[in-house]
Amino acid sequence: MTTVARFATHVELDDASDARRLSLTARFEAVLADGRTVTLLADRGWSSSVSGDGTGGAAGLRQWLSAEDVEATARTVVGPDEPFGGRTHEQMAADYWASIADDLGRRSVGADARELASLPHDVVLGERLRAWLQGA
Repeated sequence: MTTVARFATHVELDDASDARRLSLTARFEAVLADGRTVTLLADRGWSSSVSGDGTGGAAGLRQWLSAEDVEATARTVVGPDEPFGGRTHEQMAADYWASIADDLGRRSVGADARELASLPHDVVLGERLRAWLQGA
């Protein structure tokens, strides 16, 4: 049975047709020790926008949206979720990693929730997003 070596979230530009709004998609994967990947979440994403009349357009968005901002938001978007219903951050994280471990176990991937929580998590920016961030 193979194990998880790290996690990767792939972020790509979904839509930048509106000069005041940018939409991104995120896909969260487990990267296995043997090099294969297992998609865990493929339905995540978010939008960023500028307020006002949009005179800054895409350039205005680029002024305050960096690759580092995208990476931080991507890690938040794929989980764990924020606490609700009186639960703590620690409880939410424990449930999240237990769910990820269960999902991987159903796919014959050995996983311990506590160990998963400590693995590296890379964020990979897609080609279109990198070009947009560079002003192309």
